[in-house]
Amino acid sequence: MTAIGFTGTQEGMTEAQKATLLRLLEGGAGEFHHGDCIGADAQAHAIAVECGYCPILHPPTNHSKRAWCDVPPHLMRPEKPYLARNRDIVDEASSLIATPLHAEEQQRSGTWSTLRYARSRGKPVFLILPDGSIGR
Repeated sequence: MTAIGFTGTQEGMTEAQKATLLRLLEGGAGEFHHGDCIGADAQAHAIAVECGYCPILHPPTNHSKRAWCDVPPHLMRPEKPYLARNRDIVDEASSLIATPLHAEEQQRSGTWSTLRYARSRGKPVFLILPDGSIGR
């Protein structure tokens, strides 16, 4: 079974990023791990469910930015601080999809930090840039 991890910005995805994510997920199946935050996580959750994926939530201990996506309790991991749960998403996935706010790498960004961690673990990363193109 495929297990995809997802990370994105709380500001949400651009229309181009959403369209590319839909194309990447279409016809697939498996688990879709995300952090249950407002913005990109909630948008990706809806797209993944539409494409037939089973969402697995990794919620943060800080509820101020939580999306509260709807899943049965057995598909929810324990709450953890942001950085720890981001690593769990990567560790449980076979690949990572990232939709950052900026095309250039940022140092103080949870999305970019998660992407760097995935690369350090040798996971394939699909970086969907704001214009919808797939970057390196």
